[in-house]
Amino acid sequence: MPKTKNTISRRDFLKTSGEVALFIGVSGMLPQLISCRDTDKMREQFQKHPVTAWVKLSEDGKITICNPAAEMGQGSMTSLPVVFAEEFDADWSDVSVEFSPQEAEIYGSEGWRPGSKLMMTVGSRTTRSYWPVMRTAGAQARYVLMSSAAAHWEVPVSEITTSPSSVIHGKTGRELSYGELVPYLVMPESMPEITEEDLKKPADFRLIGKVLPRTEIPEKVDGSAQFAIDIRMPGMVYGVLERGNLHGSGPTLTNESEILQMDGVIKLVQLDYAIGIIAESLELALRAKEQLKINWGPSAALGHNSQEVYTAYEEMAGSPAPGRIITEIGNVEHAFTSAKRTYRADFKNDYVYHSQMEPLNAVVQVAKDLQSAEVWVGSQQGSDTKLGVPGILGIPHEKVNVHLQYLGGGFGRRSMDDFVEECAILAKEVAPLPLKLIWTREDDVTYGAFRPLSLQRLKASTDRSGNLTGFSHCVVGDGGNLVASGVANDHYDIPNQLAEWREASNGIRLKHWRAVGHGANKFAIECLLDEIARDQNTDPVDFRRKLMAKSPRALATLEKAAEISDWYVPAPEGRAKGVAFVEHGSLGTGVCEISLDRDTGQIRVHHFWIALDAGVPVQPDNIKAQMEGGVIMGMSSVLKEQITIVNGRVQQSNFDTYQLLRMEEIPESIETTILPSSERPEGVGETATPMVACAIANAFLKLTGKHLRHIPFTPERVLEVLNS
Repeated sequence: MPKTKNTISRRDFLKTSGEVALFIGVSGMLPQLISCRDTDKMREQFQKHPVTAWVKLSEDGKITICNPAAEMGQGSMTSLPVVFAEEFDADWSDVSVEFSPQEAEIYGSEGWRPGSKLMMTVGSRTTRSYWPVMRTAGAQARYVLMSSAAAHWEVPVSEITTSPSSVIHGKTGRELSYGELVPYLVMPESMPEITEEDLKKPADFRLIGKVLPRTEIPEKVDGSAQFAIDIRMPGMVYGVLERGNLHGSGPTLTNESEILQMDGVIKLVQLDYAIGIIAESLELALRAKEQLKINWGPSAALGHNSQEVYTAYEEMAGSPAPGRIITEIGNVEHAFTSAKRTYRADFKNDYVYHSQMEPLNAVVQVAKDLQSAEVWVGSQQGSDTKLGVPGILGIPHEKVNVHLQYLGGGFGRRSMDDFVEECAILAKEVAPLPLKLIWTREDDVTYGAFRPLSLQRLKASTDRSGNLTGFSHCVVGDGGNLVASGVANDHYDIPNQLAEWREASNGIRLKHWRAVGHGANKFAIECLLDEIARDQNTDPVDFRRKLMAKSPRALATLEKAAEISDWYVPAPEGRAKGVAFVEHGSLGTGVCEISLDRDTGQIRVHHFWIALDAGVPVQPDNIKAQMEGGVIMGMSSVLKEQITIVNGRVQQSNFDTYQLLRMEEIPESIETTILPSSERPEGVGETATPMVACAIANAFLKLTGKHLRHIPFTPERVLEVLNS
């Protein structure tokens, strides 16, 4: 077999670079002796060959695996490399992980459109979408090592096997570590197609499904982990923007000369919706920002009052004009006209802010000739892996190099490019100086991109036997999928279903928020099911069990949740349990136990139990952590969080006026049971959060006989319901 040609010997190269990248191609692999730190050389290889460099090996046995996804605390820095390492047969103790280059055509996974490639850590899609990519890449890399060992030992590759980080020839007892094999890497004459049959069976997994330490946790604990906000560069200047709290309003600055005379102010930049300040330090920039005198222009949001708009939404829901059909099964009108009983209810949810811990920020350095740029940012990536910077600067994508950093929380907000584009706009004004843009907490609350306010009008019918025969779901709100996702009842056997969306626009900035439309829509669906069960004197779990008869995986989560929560054992005096099922990637049933202070209206969640089917559990310990975080975030949004708009203006500005759940308010226990499965892994980051509102409301219904139908369940609203 021909060896890879190089201008210097392998050993001489390794003495200087210490590592070799294995490039995995469409038709095979190219073992190239190129340091992955040499991004220009890497890009040159990418342009020459349809290849991907997923792994680097060094002669001392160290293995570096590339992670193509954002790491915002959800564990992708471990879960995706673990999948690769499993098929590569790596010793996990030899593995380190780094972010891959942000090149979608090379490192992307299947997108939402056929044939598209995407690098976007959203929608609980990361593990699911990269599962086949990383498994195949790992198996290909392992084959190259086996083939190289076979060529070195002059034996058939069929006689070569591997053990963790070693290749073995069983007949002669010879063995080489992966590091020792590096000088002998050769290009296989042909790369066999990797099929499902060539991949490991779940029974043979050494890493997948095991409790392993997450790769990024030690440096997060000792403080060495680098987030974008930690970036410091020589000569760096700072940028801030004043955007106001009236979304879409244009500014007119009336004291420009006064601001430019302030200490440290370098430049002012006019945007359509904001005034930008560039200064020598963040403190000086913020000091200048406080002195801005701005007249704000008109906005589409003017006149919008978030607590009054529901009246208009109710009228829209009652209009005979149809909305956009999302789901249509059978004939709901026939089901309603022939029904023994019908049920109707409206559910509401207010705007919610993302509340990510790390303020939005980015660093951009534009070259002096304005023809290239370097970007340091914590991003959930996006449809454009260069985050809009090429368009801002008017340069080709390959001239922008994005250095992905850890994220201090995302929840959908950091899948927007607005803060990166703003940074590029300001950085262009001071090129070649690096510029750091920071959104203050007040910036992000007042000019946030919120989970939409919406109304859900539900109607259901039952026949003489109490069977659920029809279910209609009308969503009113702005944002399309932001409000309309999660309306499907795929795991409930309801013969006639209709779901529609009726658009209402109020000029407010909106964005995906953890679980998107599932939070509001599953709340409505699951609560109405409990109301029907209560009316029919049927236990809520028994009622769902009948509906799930044709969905065994969903039913299994219901049964397990009932078991681990002792559902049929009466709760202690003054407490009650509520149940809810959610499908968002994974299938999960949650049960909570609450109590209520009837004098103050305070709801207390004491325990939460979850039974989850996530497919193959790549990181079981991390799945449980995700469930715990999802429950706590769900509780915060359901019991506390609320953005209110008066005459188009956001009323909250920081965490003193936008309340979050406090540590003393979290449950005494959150217990998650992961059901065994051999199905393809599903996302887990967004399964727990939407089950919280409905589980709490259903427990409240059982405890009081009263309905909670408006999120958040503030003490004032709870008291109003109790006294109604």
